[in-house]
Amino acid sequence: MFTGIIEAIGKVMLIQPREGGLYIDIDSGLDLKEDHVGDSIAIDGVCLTTTRIKGGIFTATASGETISRSTFGYLKPGAKVNIERALKLSSRLGGHLVLGHVDTTSTVLQKDRAGQSIRIRISLDKAFSKYVIEKGSIAVDGISLTVNQVKEGYFEVNIIPYTTLVTTLTLKWPGDKVNIEFDIIGKYVERLINKDTDSDLEDLLKRQGFT
Repeated sequence: MFTGIIEAIGKVMLIQPREGGLYIDIDSGLDLKEDHVGDSIAIDGVCLTTTRIKGGIFTATASGETISRSTFGYLKPGAKVNIERALKLSSRLGGHLVLGHVDTTSTVLQKDRAGQSIRIRISLDKAFSKYVIEKGSIAVDGISLTVNQVKEGYFEVNIIPYTTLVTTLTLKWPGDKVNIEFDIIGKYVERLINKDTDSDLEDLLKRQGFT
């Protein structure tokens, strides 16, 4: 479990294809003395398991499924990536609940300056538009962001100055791909409603105690 609050910008050191997946070496720029092999860590919003740690450099494995759903197929040595280690129960939840299970990739359509912030427009496939609401939460490359606007075919987020300094989003330009994870709460609500196919939403809510 993650919060979408990025800890560091890491650098991809090495990528090795292996049995349908990838072995990835990343220089995290973090002190990993208290971290262990087997720990979860999010790379551009993708939850991976560390298989080796040496100093601030760690190795993680991405499966074929992960590659197919994320931007990892485009990763190259030297690429900058967002790093977040798994949430501790004693930590503050500064962003929103992020699982690190990427739903899809989208394309940056537009990038403009808005005062001291940066406004980014990102494509939104019609099949996923139901998960995005204005002022709701969304994870873009693992960054917890608030949706400013939703229109047919896209949504917009506003990147404040602090976020521009500690994440890779300002390195993205129109045409670049980003990882998207939609709010887990909305997906669970959809699942619960769709399981009850014989009743409409109003009847379902009444039987669950909402009147």
